[in-house]
Amino acid sequence: MKLTQRFLFQQRTLAALCTFFFISLCTACSSSNTAASTTGGSTGSGSNSRPCDIYASTTPCVAAFSTTRALYTSYTGPLYQVTRASDHTTLDIGLLSDGYANAAAQDSFCANTTCTITEIYDQSSNHNHLTVAPPGGADQGAGPGGYDLPAVANALPVTVSGHKVYGVSISPGMGYRNDKTIGIAVAGEPEGVYMVSSTYNIDSGCCFDFGNAEVNNRDNGAGHMDAINLHCPSSPCSAIAGLDMENGIYGKLPVPAASFVTVMGANDGQTSYTIWQGDAQSNSLTTTGSRALPTGYSPMKQEGAIILGIGGDNSNRSSGYFFEGVMTQGAPSNTVMNSIQNSIVSAGYSGL
Repeated sequence: MKLTQRFLFQQRTLAALCTFFFISLCTACSSSNTAASTTGGSTGSGSNSRPCDIYASTTPCVAAFSTTRALYTSYTGPLYQVTRASDHTTLDIGLLSDGYANAAAQDSFCANTTCTITEIYDQSSNHNHLTVAPPGGADQGAGPGGYDLPAVANALPVTVSGHKVYGVSISPGMGYRNDKTIGIAVAGEPEGVYMVSSTYNIDSGCCFDFGNAEVNNRDNGAGHMDAINLHCPSSPCSAIAGLDMENGIYGKLPVPAASFVTVMGANDGQTSYTIWQGDAQSNSLTTTGSRALPTGYSPMKQEGAIILGIGGDNSNRSSGYFFEGVMTQGAPSNTVMNSIQNSIVSAGYSGL
């Protein structure tokens, strides 16, 4: 599907989403305590290792999300949940035997109707699952009670390792969040974050973030966030990656145009941070190197919520693509981040 067609498709479905989202939201909440009970935990750094296997020995994953593949070699649980507009029933989308999403199950379940992604499961043992974001200090969504809208489930078909899968296509008014997490860095603790995204379909809106945010959905000041951000500050797009630490995006590493990109950050929470970026179809990364935390951000004051596609105060005016992302306990080294990039490249993203 071409980019213009995807955009028009998403716009046509927004009104339909509002009519059934409340039931979808309630169903998703009721299921979140039981899904994704099988989590990963194997270790390794070989070509067949998944990202959380590589991180395990030094900076283990504390949250791991993907709608395309397992991020642990041992993970066998569901990746995400879809809700069907026709009857408001839900289906967990699981894995094929080789650890990639079973997109055929979604296609069958959603035939002749619209489905949305109402929950994205955390593959770590913390079960920090993401559901549709509630209203915040900056923006309310178009859903019931001011909630944001969920992403359309089939809006972003791609191929990974030869398999048809679906990414998460965020448009303005959409976003995901978890304000009650386990194991996420708080109050100056070190952490790392990465996501696989694209320079397609991003804009200058605030804020296409993934990572650590405030637990009360408001702007609580400098240092209360620590989320990787990808956006275009100008038109035509010249994308940059940085860490959104609240009231400022820092690092601002240029990201060359590419169908699939990896953007990464590490923050020791006390004095320094680093940004990396690379083409997710090529092994090389570029980096800012270690930089001092800005004035007013040392030490950090993270609160431990997780956001996807929005800012910490639910600023939901951005667009972007999300395929996978991880948050770690501790700040990963440059060597480890390069190993993660190798694992991403070996997955074989294609199709945009």
